[in-house]
Amino acid sequence: MENAPSAPAEILLVDDDENYAFLTQQAFHLAKLVANLHHVTDGKQCLQFLRRQPPYSDAPVPDIVLLDLDMPVMDGRQVLAEIVKDNALKHLAVVVLTSRDERAEILRMYQLRCNSYICKPVEFDKYVDVIRKLADYWLSVVMLPTRALSPAGSSRDEPASRLSSILSRAR
Repeated sequence: MENAPSAPAEILLVDDDENYAFLTQQAFHLAKLVANLHHVTDGKQCLQFLRRQPPYSDAPVPDIVLLDLDMPVMDGRQVLAEIVKDNALKHLAVVVLTSRDERAEILRMYQLRCNSYICKPVEFDKYVDVIRKLADYWLSVVMLPTRALSPAGSSRDEPASRLSSILSRAR
């Protein structure tokens, strides 16, 4: 039995570079991803969005936050530090998506508890491939707290029935 189609993923892109925002939107489209891509241009707006503060009072809870590091007003490092110390936000999946590839920066972001660190490829085709792989992993493989089944909709036998289904298809 196949899973029923789920609601579109809610993705928050935090990047001050409008060109990368456009490329990310195009990459999602070319990768045929079913997602609502929301975009803010700095860390302050990101925290307002996540906390549903005006002008983002009706903002959805994102399944994934794609966070650039170098931005005005409040950079990605400051945003991540705020997210991990806020009990209402620290469960969110935060993927650093940046052009920086320095070893010390990567280590620092993992120490701040980012969930993944991805360096943006320069070539558009490779960028689309990265976005496709990112979405496949985070939206198909990983169990995100924002997309978890409600207690009423789950059952103790569900993992066993999924395993049986996989095994029967493999035979």
